[in-house]
Amino acid sequence: MIPAPSKPPAEDIVPAVELRGITKRFPGVLANHDIDITVGRGTVHAIVGENGAGKSTLMKILYGMQKPDEGTITIAGKQVVLRSPADAIARGIGMVHQHFMLADNLTVLENVVLGAEKLHGIGARARARMAELSDTYGLGVRPDLLVEEIGVADRQRVEILKVLYRGATTLILDEPTAVLVPQEVDALFGNLRELTSEGLTVLFISHKLGEVLTVADAITVIRRGTTISTVVPAGTTSKRLAELMVGSELPTPETRESTVTDVPVLTVEGLRLSGRDADGLPREVLADIDLTIHRGEVLGIAGVEGNGQAELVEAIMGIRQPDGGRIGLEGADISNAPTRARREGGIGYIPEDRHRHGLLLEAPLWENRMLGHVTEPPNSRGPWLTAKAARQDTRRIVEEYDVRTPGIEVTIGSLSGGNQQKLIVGREMSHRPKVLIAAHPTRGVDVGAQAQIWDQIRQARHEGLAVLLISADLDELIGLSDSLRVMYRGRLVADADPATITPEELGTAMTGTATGHLRHEGKDGE
Repeated sequence: MIPAPSKPPAEDIVPAVELRGITKRFPGVLANHDIDITVGRGTVHAIVGENGAGKSTLMKILYGMQKPDEGTITIAGKQVVLRSPADAIARGIGMVHQHFMLADNLTVLENVVLGAEKLHGIGARARARMAELSDTYGLGVRPDLLVEEIGVADRQRVEILKVLYRGATTLILDEPTAVLVPQEVDALFGNLRELTSEGLTVLFISHKLGEVLTVADAITVIRRGTTISTVVPAGTTSKRLAELMVGSELPTPETRESTVTDVPVLTVEGLRLSGRDADGLPREVLADIDLTIHRGEVLGIAGVEGNGQAELVEAIMGIRQPDGGRIGLEGADISNAPTRARREGGIGYIPEDRHRHGLLLEAPLWENRMLGHVTEPPNSRGPWLTAKAARQDTRRIVEEYDVRTPGIEVTIGSLSGGNQQKLIVGREMSHRPKVLIAAHPTRGVDVGAQAQIWDQIRQARHEGLAVLLISADLDELIGLSDSLRVMYRGRLVADADPATITPEELGTAMTGTATGHLRHEGKDGE
């Protein structure tokens, strides 16, 4: 990882941002209470805390999206009132949100320029400035692709480029590494160091405590909306940070006792899917995918975002229709079955993007509990919906999965991302699926919720659940999986042994480079 450079003594650091006594109330919720934070100019300042601790609300206040009920904001020594994001941008504050704010039907260039047309126009000057920023900071952004055609990691880079394009001097990053492999994380951290060396300030929200300790110059811990402590990385550990956040030690995903049987549950044979590349030419998105998941087995798929993992999941779920191949569920051919039939047949689904495929943000929690399972108890009895029973079961999920919410009637969109994720996991596990398609199941959740989700997967695996696990968290992927496959350019190119492979070796393999702990398949893995 990138070593932290030496910094001037704390008394010599000029504050870029000062938050004093910040308090924010919502109906039934005290999101922030008397928060004090000082962020030094030219530093990386991390904010950590459990889901619902108030981190995102605090950053939205700094970005002008929310107005505090009490407290003051000082930027570059001047006390300010931020009435909108436009006010924040005008004062050099930029924010990259955990859930991307991009228009899928526009190109990358159009998304970057949108709302900032006065800076460099919308033509050649804008393109040149975007290329300059992309090259300078190694973002590798392609301006003419539609956003709907690019993967999650590329969308993250577009969001970062948008902020830089607008001239931000203080950059708020909300979970920026959630979709990156270790090598990409190192590259991002190296870029952040270049920026801070030139006076840029970074506020870094993350649940990955190891990364926080690597990149941050200072770390502020928030618990239940209140500032607990601000520490320096040299004076703390991941274990201590976890204890400050949630009152418990850092969990581990390790699963080494075998529960794998010889009973196949999900089979994929010769799956093919075509698409188009950046130049509009035909390309193979999925090429001859073969895999089998048995009862009691977690099969992990490792790969850099955009190499076909999302399309594989969507093909299995019936969201995309492949060009060829067969998908079987307990011996039955479901290749042409609609998504609903696959769900009713016993496939649970934790989607990669919970906002696109997993939730109705303006609907209350109890209605979201029914999504994908409307025809199943307790949501229905015969042809009739049973709202009362669905509400009751939602309360059970909220309690068992520690979903932080003022009630089940509030909209799911009003909850933090981690609490939204916990509801989805609780919903899917409640129907005791035969196979669980889990795409990034712990993305954006705190260490306590992460441990709980791991425990749920381990317990269900012990009871015979088959799991297809997609994750950008390589420790999670290695720790939970019974077997590992590496996906590269739409092909399964190698097998890895979770008992011997390291995250660094797996990350290298994901970029198409061979390592000694992999068994390679076909010419692309040679």
